[in-house]
Amino acid sequence: MHISELILIALGLSMDAFAVSLSNGMVIPDLRLRDALKFGLFFGFFQMLMPLIGWLAGRMFSTYIATFDHWVAFILLGYIGIKMIIEAKNKEEAQGNTHFRIMLVLAIATSIDALAAGITFAFMPINIWVSIFAIGAITFFLSTVGALLGKKAGAALGHHAQVGGGILLVAMGFKILIEHLFF
Repeated sequence: MHISELILIALGLSMDAFAVSLSNGMVIPDLRLRDALKFGLFFGFFQMLMPLIGWLAGRMFSTYIATFDHWVAFILLGYIGIKMIIEAKNKEEAQGNTHFRIMLVLAIATSIDALAAGITFAFMPINIWVSIFAIGAITFFLSTVGALLGKKAGAALGHHAQVGGGILLVAMGFKILIEHLFF
C-alpha cells in the first residue's frame, strides 16, 4: 500500500472523530486548547488501538480467507463508508462536555470503523505499525483542530466531513477490489 493510500484511509477513518470534535467544540462553553487536546488524545489513541486489534484478529484467520480477502476488504470498507454517510444524515453527535466517561464512549464509538479497517489490513501488504501511527496522528490532529474549529464553525461542516470520510472509504474499497480482480 502506498503512503497516499494510507493517508486517504486515515483521513476517511478520522472523519467521525473530526465531526464529533467539531460538534462538541460548538457546544462547549469556553472551550480551551486543553479541551481540544483531550479530544485529540482520546480519539487518536482509540483510532490507533482498534486497527491493531482488527489486524491481529484478521491475521489469526488470514489463511482461511486468503482466496477472497479482496472481497472482505471491499465489503468492510464499503459498509463502513456507507454507514458513515447514512449516520451523518441521521444523528447529532454533540455531547457538550469533556468528562472522561463521555470521552471514552465517544472515542470507542468513533473507532469501531477503524477496527473493521484493521481486519482488512491483515490481508494487505502493509506495515501495521506505520499504518496505526499514521491513523492515530491524523486523527489526533484533525480531532484537536476540529474541536477548535467547532468554536467558530457552523454545524454544517461536521455533517459534510463525515460524508466525505464515508466517500473516501467506499472509494478505497472499490480500488482494492479492482486491483485484486484485474491486476
